[in-house]
Amino acid sequence: MNIIEEVVLSQTQRVDDLGVCSLKIIQDKSGFCFGVDAVLLANFTKMRKGYIGADLGTGTGIIPLLLLGKSEVAKIYAFEIQEEVASMARKSFELNSLEDRAEVICDNLKRVADYLEPSSLDFVVSNPPYMKADGMQNTNEKKRISRHEVACTLEDVFVSASYLLKEQRSFYLVHRPNRLCDIFELSRKYSLEPKEMRFIYPYPGKAANLLLLKMVKNGRPDLKMLPPLYLYDENRMENEELQSIYYSTGLEEE
Repeated sequence: MNIIEEVVLSQTQRVDDLGVCSLKIIQDKSGFCFGVDAVLLANFTKMRKGYIGADLGTGTGIIPLLLLGKSEVAKIYAFEIQEEVASMARKSFELNSLEDRAEVICDNLKRVADYLEPSSLDFVVSNPPYMKADGMQNTNEKKRISRHEVACTLEDVFVSASYLLKEQRSFYLVHRPNRLCDIFELSRKYSLEPKEMRFIYPYPGKAANLLLLKMVKNGRPDLKMLPPLYLYDENRMENEELQSIYYSTGLEEE
C-alpha cells in the first residue's frame, strides 16, 4: 500500500498540492491546517547549501517541506508533540521523497536536549502557538495545542532555539505583534539578538496581525526594519509579492 492509498483510508485526511516544486502535504481537515504565516516564515528564512536546522512545533511539516523543496538544506529535525500530527508529517516527507533529509521527532520541543547536541545547528525556525493558556481555548484538542501555550510556552521555544544554535546562527520566528514585548524580552534573555523584523498587514488601513523576526545568537545589537507586507490591496485582491512568495521555487541565501 503506498502513502496516498493509506491516506485515502482516513475520512478526515487529504493530500494537498502546494503548487510549487511539485510538493504535496498531508493534512487533517478536522485538525489544524497550515496558514499563510507558515508560508511567509519559510520564505523569510535564509539558507545555505548543507545547512542543518530544526523546526520547533512543525505540525504537519509545512515549513520543512518548503525549505527542503526550495533549497539545498542538508537536513531538518522537525519536533512535533502530537503523535497523529507527527505521523502525517512523516508521511508527507515520504510522499515527497524527502525522508532522508527530514527527521520527525515526536516529543515536546522542551526536550530538544534529549535528541541533539548543544550549539549544533545552523538555523532554527518556529511558528509556535500564539495565545497564552490563561484565556478561552479551542475545544478541539489538536487546535488547542496548536494555538495555545498549553504544551509549551514562548519562553520554552526561546530556550530550545538558543540551546540548539551555533554561535552567530539564526532563529526565525513568526508571531503576533501583541506579543512583541515578550519576544524582545526573551530574545535578550537567551542571547538571541533581533536583527531583522517585518510586519504583515491584511491590507492597507488595517493593523498588522503578524510579524516575522530574524534573531542571531550572540549577535550585535542592530535591528533592521524591513518594508511592510500587505497581503491584499484595497480591493481585497492578492498582491503580487504574496503571489511571488507562494509560487517562488527558491529561497534567498544567507
